[in-house]
Amino acid sequence: MATQLIDLAQQTRAAAQKLGTLSLAQRNDALAKVAQALTANQAKIVAANQADCEAAQREGIAPALYARLKLGESKLQGAIAGIQDVINLPDPVGHLQLHRELDQDLVLKRVTCPLGVLGIIFEARPEALIQITSLAIKSGNGVILKGGKEAIQSCTVLTEIIQTALQDTAVSPQAVTLLTTREEIKTLLSLDEYVDLIIPRGSNAFVQYVQQNTNIPVLGHADGICHLYVDVAADLSKTIPIVVDAKTQYPAACNAVETLLIHEKIAPEFLPQIAAALTAKQVTLRGDAATQKIIPVQPATAEDWRTEYSDLVLAIKIVPDVEAAIAHINTYGSKHTDGIITEDAATAQIFLNEVKAAGVYHNCSTRFADGFRYGFGAEVGISTQTLPPRGPVGLEGLVTYKYHLVGNGQIAATYSGPDAKPFTHRDL
Repeated sequence: MATQLIDLAQQTRAAAQKLGTLSLAQRNDALAKVAQALTANQAKIVAANQADCEAAQREGIAPALYARLKLGESKLQGAIAGIQDVINLPDPVGHLQLHRELDQDLVLKRVTCPLGVLGIIFEARPEALIQITSLAIKSGNGVILKGGKEAIQSCTVLTEIIQTALQDTAVSPQAVTLLTTREEIKTLLSLDEYVDLIIPRGSNAFVQYVQQNTNIPVLGHADGICHLYVDVAADLSKTIPIVVDAKTQYPAACNAVETLLIHEKIAPEFLPQIAAALTAKQVTLRGDAATQKIIPVQPATAEDWRTEYSDLVLAIKIVPDVEAAIAHINTYGSKHTDGIITEDAATAQIFLNEVKAAGVYHNCSTRFADGFRYGFGAEVGISTQTLPPRGPVGLEGLVTYKYHLVGNGQIAATYSGPDAKPFTHRDL
C-alpha cells in the first residue's frame, strides 16, 4: 500500500508542477467545466450522499457529525456556486510583491507561486472536497484528499465527476487524488518528500493526531471554542438575535458560540430573556453559580469552559467587567472566533485589541467566520495559529513566494571589502 501511495503522490506532484505553470484562463476554464459537471450530476451526488447518511445512521453516528455529513440539494448548489466565486477571484499566482533594483542591471523580484501538493484530511463534510479542489486548482496546487469513512460514497462520486471533467481541460486529472482507507492516512503523513502542506479538518483528537504524526507543515485548528461577551453597554434588542444565531444557526459548525459571558450588572435583566429565547430553540443551558441564582440551569464546571459542544448546549458565566471576560477567553478559548456585544466603542476596542483569536468581532454573530462569507469564494480550513495564514484560509493561504534575481554578470565580491560598491536599493 505504501508503494502504491508513493506512486500516486509522485503522479500528483508531477501534475501539480504542470498545473502551476498554466495560465489563469486555463485554470478558470477547468473550474468552469468542473462546476458544469457537478451541476449535471447533482442527482447522482445526492443519491450517493443519501446512501452514506443511511449507513452512518445504522452505525449510530453522532448528531453533529451527521449534520456535517448530509449534503442536500441546497448545500450542494451552494458549493457549486462557490466554484464560480473562486473563478471570479483575482489570480493568486504570479503576483509581484516586491520589485527592487539592487544595482544597475541587478533586479530583484518577489513573486507568488503555488505551494505544490496539498494533503487534505477531513471528516464528513463532502462539500469540503468541492471547495478544497476548486481552491487548489485556482492556486495551481495538486491535492490529495482523504475523506472520512462515513462519506466514502459521496467523496468517490464527487472525485470521479471532477476527474472526468478535467479530462477536457489543460489540468491533469491526476492533480486531484482521493484516498479511501484509514490505513492510508499514516502513509500520507510520512510523504514529506511529495506533500507540501497538510490540512486536517475534523475533531480535536483527530487534528492533534495529525499534528503529532507528521513532519509536513500542518494548517488547521483543533478546537472551535468560541465566545460572546455581553457588555454592560449592550443593546439587548440586538444582543438576543446575535446570541441565538451564533448558537443555533448551525450548532455543529466550528464557529458556533460555546460560552456566553455576561456582565454582572445586566445579568438579572438579560439572563431570563436570553434563556427564554434559547430554550425555545431547544438549547440546553449550563451556568456558573451566579447564573444559577438568576435562572434555573444545569451547573457548569471548569470542563464546560474547555468544551466544544458542537450541539445545542451553551455554557454561561457572569463576569464583573470586560477585563474578566478577556481573561476568561484567553484562558479557555481556542483562538478561533470571539465577540463582544456593546454600544461602548472604547470597551469594544479594548476587547478587539486584547483577545487572542484569529477572529475578534463586535456586535455580530461568530457564524461569520467563514471563507465564503469573507468573500474568499471558499476555504480550505480555518487556522488558529498566530503566524499567517490565520482565520479562514482561502487562496492567499495556498501560495508562497520565491525571489527572482536577474543580473548581468555581477558577483558578490564587488559589494564587499574596503572598496565595496554600494547597492542602490531602489524600488521600481
